[in-house]
Amino acid sequence: MAFEAPRRLVRALGETAPGGDDWLARLPEAAERAVALRGLSAERVQVPGGRSSLVVLVRAADGTPAVLKLAPRRARPESERAALAHWGGLGAVQLRGEAAVGEGGEGVLLLERLHPDVSVRSLPEAKALLEAAGALRRLWVEPPDGHPFETVAERTGRQAEAMRAGAAADPEVAPLVDAALGAREELLAGPPPARLLHGTFRQSKVLAGDRMPWLAVGPDPVVGESAFDLARLVRDRVEDLIAQPSGASTTRRRVKRLAESLEVDQERLRGWTLFRAVESGVRARRVGREKDAELLLEFAGWL
Repeated sequence: MAFEAPRRLVRALGETAPGGDDWLARLPEAAERAVALRGLSAERVQVPGGRSSLVVLVRAADGTPAVLKLAPRRARPESERAALAHWGGLGAVQLRGEAAVGEGGEGVLLLERLHPDVSVRSLPEAKALLEAAGALRRLWVEPPDGHPFETVAERTGRQAEAMRAGAAADPEVAPLVDAALGAREELLAGPPPARLLHGTFRQSKVLAGDRMPWLAVGPDPVVGESAFDLARLVRDRVEDLIAQPSGASTTRRRVKRLAESLEVDQERLRGWTLFRAVESGVRARRVGREKDAELLLEFAGWL
């Protein structure tokens, strides 16, 4: 079959690919090789798929359904593999077979098959937030000794440098960037105990499963405080929030409700939500996604 990258993946990687990167061009051949190496039969490429990897629905030689995932090095697939192995299927998708955890190929994961077209986002908003929060709670565990994961301080440090550059080039966003960077400094001054975090958690990252009702997929794991992970969930369905006349008050109630339900400090959650929304908004503006940037920066202004 043809392993053609979905448009969403092509567009997303095109925004971040360094000059001369040819991963997308090599992807069809890499996918064909990965399928053959593991004795799999490919059914179809998942569309629209993700923004950092090719997802192929496959079956093992014994007919067991599975998912083959291929990602470029800059998407940190080794880190994802290590996190999934540490969670061991508790709250997250499971690795499948020896090839998934061995040296079968750079950036290749073989995973259990969930229901790829049924995410928590398909539920009514209140129910979706409840189920997503429950899935997220199960992931917050002690990181393994000598873990290979990036820390929140390291990741947000890189992001902060890009935010400063964005503010210098666009004075309009400078006040929000200053507020976000100030919040980051305060939050890192005295953080709670560190946990292994999903890193990029949102409703669409929680899929229906057979082993458990809902399981998380697609982590970009990081080690730090729980409020950092929960902050991305706060702004889920941001386009709906912006469209509401009461969007600002709804957002503040959401921060309060999620903080209380997951026993996270409300002010720390508000601070990380501000930082992550501004960082995403500045990044969206930098790559020309102006509509996304406007939504995110307006949302950040409510915090």
